[in-house]
Amino acid sequence: MSRQHHSIRDTRRSWLAGIAALALFPLARTAHASAIPIQVWKDPNCGCCKDWIALLEKSGFATTVIDQGNNAARARLGMPQKFGSCHTALVQGYVIEGHVPVADLQRLLKEKPPALGLSVPGMPIGSPGMDGPAYGGRRDPFQVLLIQRDGSTSVFNTYQ
Repeated sequence: MSRQHHSIRDTRRSWLAGIAALALFPLARTAHASAIPIQVWKDPNCGCCKDWIALLEKSGFATTVIDQGNNAARARLGMPQKFGSCHTALVQGYVIEGHVPVADLQRLLKEKPPALGLSVPGMPIGSPGMDGPAYGGRRDPFQVLLIQRDGSTSVFNTYQ
């Protein structure tokens, strides 16, 4: 076989491989495009925050984590301190404070109420991220609050 024949065959293979890669590109882009971007501000050493973020990622959220603490972000985003927890997030214009269950986050994004966001104040044991083996299966009741821009609240969901 001549060198020219090898060169043509190699070029043809490269060209076909490139076409195949381009054909797969929309699938990869679609899978990534469906992820919901969310920013999370937390303390770099907080384990329960990392657990909550892992739950988000398993549920189709694309997280950007800012390990600088969350007090400044909470204040800048307008979440009243009395609803504070160990991490603050921003998703599609909503502020999420604390260990909000993924199902409630998804419901918020589906219903799109005119509100500031959701909060699970404090760090209730049994809430997502606060439910690992270290807690021995304990589950304290807690509420997810819908926070209005004026600081008023209503109960969005209750966990017993």
